[in-house]
Amino acid sequence: MASESKFVGWLAYDESSVAGNMKWGVFEPKPFTEDDVDIEITHSGICGSDIHTLRSGWGPTMYPCVVGHEIVGKAVRVGSKAQQERGIKVGDRVGVGAQSGSCLKPECAMCSSNEEPRCLHRVDTYNSIYPDGSKSYGGYANYNRSPGHFVVKIPDELDSADAAPMLCGGITVYSPLKKNGCGSTAKTIGIVGIGGLGHFGLLFAKALGAEKITAISRTSSKRADAEKMGADVFIATNEDHNWTEKHSNSLDLIISTVSSSDMPLSGYLRLLKLNGRFVQVGAPEDFLPGFSAFSLIVHGVNISGSLIGSPSEIEEMLQLAAAKRIKPWIQKIPMKSANKAVVDMAHGKARYRYTLVNDNATSDEA
Repeated sequence: MASESKFVGWLAYDESSVAGNMKWGVFEPKPFTEDDVDIEITHSGICGSDIHTLRSGWGPTMYPCVVGHEIVGKAVRVGSKAQQERGIKVGDRVGVGAQSGSCLKPECAMCSSNEEPRCLHRVDTYNSIYPDGSKSYGGYANYNRSPGHFVVKIPDELDSADAAPMLCGGITVYSPLKKNGCGSTAKTIGIVGIGGLGHFGLLFAKALGAEKITAISRTSSKRADAEKMGADVFIATNEDHNWTEKHSNSLDLIISTVSSSDMPLSGYLRLLKLNGRFVQVGAPEDFLPGFSAFSLIVHGVNISGSLIGSPSEIEEMLQLAAAKRIKPWIQKIPMKSANKAVVDMAHGKARYRYTLVNDNATSDEA
């Protein structure tokens, strides 16, 4: 990577950026250290988190901001420490997900147990601050600079456009499925919300060996798609008024991907078996709905949340995706059309993930 190369990307300057008002311009990445990897970006997935951040939905965004945390491209500059730790060389095809920093101290209970996303000093791939005070910038750009600990190699068997959305969307559901025994102790799985995250939930639940997979959505409009993705049962909560009774006590594990404050949470909990688990991964901009304590007490139900996954989990997920030939449902969109893609994403038009393709990248798979 030539030292004079500029980092250029789609900059959001205020909340109106979510309406297609990002501006292409130069930004200053973190100072390069021997722990870092510079990536020439060929592909960047569009995630729901990008939409929330562009409009300051989860709190004030540190504008100007470049979103995008599903980054795939070619390593063009690799620090000596990053190369030693990760085995990454210039020219390797690599990726970065939603996290690009944590304390990594041996005494940190999270970092020392492969739970880096829960480190109190986590740095997000965009809209965050590194320990040196510099800002993090994401993947709607030509280059990304991230600490090597959070950079992963992409298996040869995976297409870059397919791998990109796995780095946040995929791992967000893979991690709680795997940790909660999908395919082993949890045989019957429910996925709430058949969108970008939910479609990955169906694909990975199938790949992990679930015996029965139930797709849960408001309407039946996505029934055919869900069945092609691996669903054995489909529940349309707005259409089947007896769905809680009909499917009660049927699921070991539910992964909820929806970001809604009015979802029928009590009804979902009734679907769980004795000691069943409900894991929330969708993050509303306000609050989750309330529910009766008896929803927990009667069947000993457990409610928890999950947040992305560690670099080691991402590597494990990518290897599974390669071995099982998992093919996400994506649409490729030129990087130059990012503004329109963001508007369409915000309006729920994606079926089921968008991947921005950087036509100006020099890597082979651009």
